[in-house]
Amino acid sequence: MQKIYVAGHRGMVGGAITRHLEARQLNGADIELITRTHDQLDLTDQAAVRAFMQEVRPEIVILAAAKVGGIYANNTYPAEFIYDNLMIEANVIHEAYRAGVGRLLQLGSSCIYPRDAAQPMAEDTLLTGPLEPTNEPYAVAKIAGIKLCESYNRQYGVDCRSVMPTNLYGPGDNFHPENSHVLPALMGRFHEAKEQSLDHVTIWGSGTPRREFLHVDDMAAASLFVLDLEPDVYAANTRSMLSHINVGCGEDISILELAELIADVVGFRGEIRLDRSKPDGTPRKLMDVTRLSAMGWTAQIPLRAGVEETYAWFLRHYDRLRA
Repeated sequence: MQKIYVAGHRGMVGGAITRHLEARQLNGADIELITRTHDQLDLTDQAAVRAFMQEVRPEIVILAAAKVGGIYANNTYPAEFIYDNLMIEANVIHEAYRAGVGRLLQLGSSCIYPRDAAQPMAEDTLLTGPLEPTNEPYAVAKIAGIKLCESYNRQYGVDCRSVMPTNLYGPGDNFHPENSHVLPALMGRFHEAKEQSLDHVTIWGSGTPRREFLHVDDMAAASLFVLDLEPDVYAANTRSMLSHINVGCGEDISILELAELIADVVGFRGEIRLDRSKPDGTPRKLMDVTRLSAMGWTAQIPLRAGVEETYAWFLRHYDRLRA
């Protein structure tokens, strides 16, 4: 039986990966799925992580735990974003190595790339220019996670892999009006506006920045696809296992176009106004997914279908989310 520990199984991405692994169990895969809540295991506590790894001895670790948020949250809590993420990555990767974990997959973020990186952003553009200031602390922490994996691979000959997703959305997302990412934040605001019969909704910025969005179930499928690759295949596509792999759909949309799509799905018929005094963030973020496509994986869920599914989930859980 293969023991797989999913760190962050209650988060949106970790939850999707857990669901996919549970489906494998139902289809006969010999998997022991290991999870811990934050109350059971604080991943920023090195001693606690060490004791857990030494006791449980997982064969595979999927590191999906992270402190995440949108522009407002990143600007408001920069210390927490850099500290928590650095500690989680350092503790889990180092203690997994000490416990003899056979393979580790770390999930990062597209914000690791320079603010003005050529589009679409290829893996090789990492560390070639300044980062977007509004989320620099978080980006630095996620870059450190990549370099941790690279360094442990180089020095110890272990198998740590990194996947860098584009903007993710889907069931289990954070719909907090201030601390969430743009897609769920807009969905919540348009829903509230419809319920209150408001005549307009104001969104941050100029509406011109372009973003790529990937459904979380596509991300889970891609993560397990990369995790399952034979070491020689992974190495051949990532400079001898010293780099990372982008995960995205290869298409982007402007924030205003996204707002119009979500408003249509939600059924809000009022005006969409722009608050140009608020920051836009990076002008464009589109991932170059050539590496992953060449290995045989592509996204399957179209944006509108994914937004419709996410809104249906939002409505089913609305009372809990509002509370």
